[in-house]
Amino acid sequence: MEPLKKLRKEIDKIDRELVKLLDRRAQLAREIGKQKAEKNIAVFDPSRQKNIMDKVLQLSDGSFPIEGLKTVYTEIISTCLNLEKRLTIGYLGPEATFTHLAAISEFGSSCEFIPYDTIYDIFVAVDSDDVHFGVVPIENSTGGIVHHTLDRFLEFDVNITSEVIVYIKHTLLSNYPLKQIKKVYSNPQALMQCSVWLRKNLPKAELKEVSTTAKGVLMAKRTRYAGSIGSELAAKIYNIKIAARGIEDSKDNFTRFLVLGKFTPPPSGNDKTSIMFSTKDKPGALHSALLPFAKSGINLSKIESRPTRRRAWEYVFFVDLEGHIEDVKVKKAVKEVETYSTFLKVLGSYPCARVYKKHSPV
Repeated sequence: MEPLKKLRKEIDKIDRELVKLLDRRAQLAREIGKQKAEKNIAVFDPSRQKNIMDKVLQLSDGSFPIEGLKTVYTEIISTCLNLEKRLTIGYLGPEATFTHLAAISEFGSSCEFIPYDTIYDIFVAVDSDDVHFGVVPIENSTGGIVHHTLDRFLEFDVNITSEVIVYIKHTLLSNYPLKQIKKVYSNPQALMQCSVWLRKNLPKAELKEVSTTAKGVLMAKRTRYAGSIGSELAAKIYNIKIAARGIEDSKDNFTRFLVLGKFTPPPSGNDKTSIMFSTKDKPGALHSALLPFAKSGINLSKIESRPTRRRAWEYVFFVDLEGHIEDVKVKKAVKEVETYSTFLKVLGSYPCARVYKKHSPV
């Protein structure tokens, strides 16, 4: 037992040092909070947070698993951040939706998380300062864009301050055996992402759409011979059994979420800018509007169109581009695009989501 005692004493010594360092970090966080308040600086800086995480994970030799280190540091940052100021975060509820998981991934568990019934409600909450930030889904790697989110940017004057990418692993939840399940509840995206598995394993089951995966879990709990698609966390929170794991059709199934706020983070060195604009109704108008990006060597990572709902066949275009609006070439290109547009709005410049390891969301 002597070697074991020696190793444990060494761990006890490390724990004492860790606690002292965490106490010191907390003291510094409080002082930073005071200075931010005096200078009216936003408490949460996603650029700084992501750069801290990058540096921390690069320091590791891998002995402590990267996923675990990321989780630990997210909570350290979250706790210290909330010593500066208690943050409120709106998400698409109820508890244990993937939007809730994305919010925890970005902010840690020390914040106050407030569930909302719809994406619209989250935009309202951020716009009216009922919460400091809101988290909404924007696209899935297999299911595509979430149009409800895009459409809200036409109505509200809020900024995209960050983005989060979460690896989505779907689970079939039910208190009934697989062969007895006659209905499956979930949101349209989850049903789409598991469509092949559902056709193969539950070909006669009725698919029932609800607004969120967690609401589907609640419906399945109170409906005979029903199941739902959700997360393993939802199974624990709502006390429902797991009927099948890993039912998503694609094992590279990621969802991108946006963090909504009221400010633009400073450049981080790895940023993305989102804009929306409408063009004049004439041939080649969209080509002319996008040409400044090509001339400036700015990569466009996404372009989507949505009807404006003001006039028939009138569209607004949503574009994600690489770089920050404070970058000279980005600012110049956006200004030139505006000359070809009937209107243009910068939705936000924000640090790109990091994925440090496959299936490890940041």
